[in-house]
Amino acid sequence: MSTNTKKSSAAVAAHAATILSNNASSDIARRLAGSVLSQRQSANQTSKTMETEASNVMKSSKYSEDTKMLAASVLSQSNRSR
Repeated sequence: MSTNTKKSSAAVAAHAATILSNNASSDIARRLAGSVLSQRQSANQTSKTMETEASNVMKSSKYSEDTKMLAASVLSQSNRSR
């Protein structure tokens, strides 16, 4: 299986940290933020489950631009062979 060596940018990671520290953030935004942060300075890759969740966020009109930005970051770090 191939690996994706991309990492979360400092700006996106900072935004993800803000999302996680806000108790009013939605569950999906918090899960996406956690995934973004886990990929900031490690070799972690997006799981298949998170790929699916992020894809669903991107396809839906009910999510905020902030949540979609996190989803886009998560998808950009997914494993290309899936």
